Amino acid sequence: MSNCNTMDIEAMAVKFKALSTPVRLKIFMELTQCCSPGASCDVERCIGDLASLVDIAPSTLSHHMKALNEAGLVDMQRDGKRILCSVNTKVLKQLSGYFNI
Repeated sequence: MSNCNTMDIEAMAVKFKALSTPVRLKIFMELTQCCSPGASCDVERCIGDLASLVDIAPSTLSHHMKALNEAGLVDMQRDGKRILCSVNTKVLKQLSGYFNI
């Protein structure tokens, strides 16, 4: 049985919807490569670096990053002209535990 009784299903649906686009899933996977589920991850990546990794224009990447951020999957913070992105580790733990039997 899943943890659906203890988690807010509506909130999880928003997260899964944000990840349902192949480009967003690829971006999220790139951001999670540095840390294992449940581990603290303090690695941040610049949006410009991510654009080259997923092979899309920075403006398109910004659109996808906004959706991931609004879903609570990633954290974003401005550092001068750069925008630094990192995985929200609390949400990563929720996602990894959602389907545990």
